Amino acid sequence: MEKIKVEHVTKIFGKHVNAALKLVKQKKSKTEILNETGATIGVYDANFTVNEGEIFVIMGLSGSGKSTLIRLLNRLIDPTSGNIYIDGQNISKLNKKELRNIRREKMSMVFQNFGLFPHRTILQNTEYGLEVKGVPKEERRLKAEKALDNAGLLAYKDQYPSQLSGGMQQRVGLARALANDPDILLMDEAFSALDPLIRKEMQDELLELQQKMKKTIVFITHDLNEALRIGDRIALMKDGQIIQIGTGEEILTNPANDYVRSFTEDVDRSKVLTVENAMIRPVSINIE
Repeated sequence: MEKIKVEHVTKIFGKHVNAALKLVKQKKSKTEILNETGATIGVYDANFTVNEGEIFVIMGLSGSGKSTLIRLLNRLIDPTSGNIYIDGQNISKLNKKELRNIRREKMSMVFQNFGLFPHRTILQNTEYGLEVKGVPKEERRLKAEKALDNAGLLAYKDQYPSQLSGGMQQRVGLARALANDPDILLMDEAFSALDPLIRKEMQDELLELQQKMKKTIVFITHDLNEALRIGDRIALMKDGQIIQIGTGEEILTNPANDYVRSFTEDVDRSKVLTVENAMIRPVSINIE
């Protein structure tokens, strides 16, 4: 079942939008378009769906448009053109009040820099989204404590962010997002600032939580190994455009072009490919 549907979504920053679009169609690079028009291509003609309960990873290098794209999904950034559907509802057409309700009821977002309030305890930080929604104090405390317990942080509920490690702070950010019980979790390079060992632990924790909670997750990363490890499917971006969408195995074994091929050439395929994909197909030989 489709939870998110993106149809022909484009975002161009700056003026001279039509001139920029014309150059995109001529296969000009982002830099060439910027130099000629002063406009920046954030995202161009994005099309994809995210199924309910899926971890959909959007990845690419810096400047590829991945963080712009995730902010288009909840309209923190408004698209220049195109449509975005959540549960079949076109959120591109919603007014501010309707959009605010969608964000509160159906979506939560986790950022790279944690976004915790230093003057609030861990429990108070976790309660914050529920507080904004107007949830009664006792109810939001219980929900926040449950989310912290799921993240293994309940014992730290009276501590302050400065008393926790970076990895623990990110777990608080994740607990805060999950306390709202959203259908959709948007994660913008949530683990990228963490040390490699802590990042792997957070990936494991996310996968474990996903087994229990079955959320629809859109996860942004620049790390292909991270994408392959956690993603059910991956969308690879370059210069604001989606180059290929597929499972990790599909992208490794059948890259769409030379860019994807070069992007994936240093990956340890033994951790991703099945024996079936590694086998050489038999060739039939007729002997007369």
